[in-house]
Amino acid sequence: MSRAAKEISPIEIYKYLPKTNCGACGEKTCMAFATKLANREARLEECPELLKPEYKEAYQALWEMLKPPVKEVVIGSGDRAVKVGGKYVMYRHELTYHNPTPIAIDVEDTLEPDAIRERVKRIQEMAYEYIGRLLKLDGVAVRCVSGDAEKFKQAVQVVAEETDMPLILCCLNPDVLEYALVTVYERRPLLYAATKENWREMAELATGYKCPLAVFAPGDIALLRSLVKTLTAYGVEDLVLDPGTFPGEGFSDTLNNFTMIRRAACKQGDELLGFPLLGVPAVAWLDKEAPYELKAWNEACMAVMLLTRFADLLIMHSLDGWVQLPVMIWRENIYTDPRKPVSVEPGLRTFGQPDEMSPVLVTTNYALTYFTVENDIKAAKLDCYLIVVDTEGLSVQSAVAGRKLTAELIADAIKESGIEERVKHRYVVIPGLAARLSGELEELSGWRVLVGPKDSSAIPKFFAESWPPKEEG
Repeated sequence: MSRAAKEISPIEIYKYLPKTNCGACGEKTCMAFATKLANREARLEECPELLKPEYKEAYQALWEMLKPPVKEVVIGSGDRAVKVGGKYVMYRHELTYHNPTPIAIDVEDTLEPDAIRERVKRIQEMAYEYIGRLLKLDGVAVRCVSGDAEKFKQAVQVVAEETDMPLILCCLNPDVLEYALVTVYERRPLLYAATKENWREMAELATGYKCPLAVFAPGDIALLRSLVKTLTAYGVEDLVLDPGTFPGEGFSDTLNNFTMIRRAACKQGDELLGFPLLGVPAVAWLDKEAPYELKAWNEACMAVMLLTRFADLLIMHSLDGWVQLPVMIWRENIYTDPRKPVSVEPGLRTFGQPDEMSPVLVTTNYALTYFTVENDIKAAKLDCYLIVVDTEGLSVQSAVAGRKLTAELIADAIKESGIEERVKHRYVVIPGLAARLSGELEELSGWRVLVGPKDSSAIPKFFAESWPPKEEG
């Protein structure tokens, strides 16, 4: 693990902090803030004192100490801008990954304006709700396929009129690229790409229009590194590296190159390779002979593997839901904190229009469990109350086994929820996987316990057969 991720202790950081314990950062002491900085749970900007002129040298020292091995680069402007890179570690089990990989969809300039508008509309509308989060696409890559400056400019203008998403302008001819760039440079698009043939002209565009620049050296890490050295010396600061994405048998080399570049940055401290990586799964569509479904399948597989090894930005082509959905869900799972299970707030939830005789259910605050239960309740159109117990983000089975879901905790949750004032009955439904807690729960809470299904998909059948409960004589 790199020094920035592992060896920096809170004491080293504390030496440079103001030591006023003012609390403006949200922590009670500067030492507590130093600990959060060391764990990458806070940013230097959260300390207002550090931003004052008298702490300029301390701020710079802390920045050098804490800056990520992979530089963070901003593409776009305003609220829709995306951050790429900013990685502190090579593997997510070492420390949380930051800045989820944006997915941009390509648009060719050979399309008619109406077709471009329709494609951009589909890009913007693609969305999927997953465990309480809305998964969406992130940008548009306009590709100069025609080679015609006027067509490329027109395509860029049409896209820019239709969306405020970040743009990637893909053209290896600097003159053609600039012809379109002058109309959208305020949007801070990513310019794609500088090569050994055009690097000087591309550097002029990047510095002149203050835009980030991609560097393209397919299959040649040494050349890529050399170009970065030249471009940074020229004054280009925000770079994105494309070492080439090769379909078919060449894809193993692609993954190897991505891995070696990220290793050089995170393990060996090579600052020339410490920039975000760009993967282009869209190359799967270069195979003109392959069937449509196979090309789409190959693109999805490549995208998922590139997300894992170690792409910070992707350019894709397919807008099929079955292609994009697994990629977006995989991204969502990679970019979570491995130290903290994904959870929701505990407490009482209301579904439909429950009354004083509506059922009361119990579940845990593990996000996947909660949203699965929520969806099944809504699908059943059930009017009910749901008590979400704080299990520190563990699922039912894991929480019961680890004593994070106990009869005592459920009894306390019932009391604290205020449900006793909302319903006249005293029946509570617990998950089938927590059945062994039923006896003790009845003793502690005074409620009668109904053991529900092990899988929430059986909720409709369970309540059709078991609610209202039969009164015992």
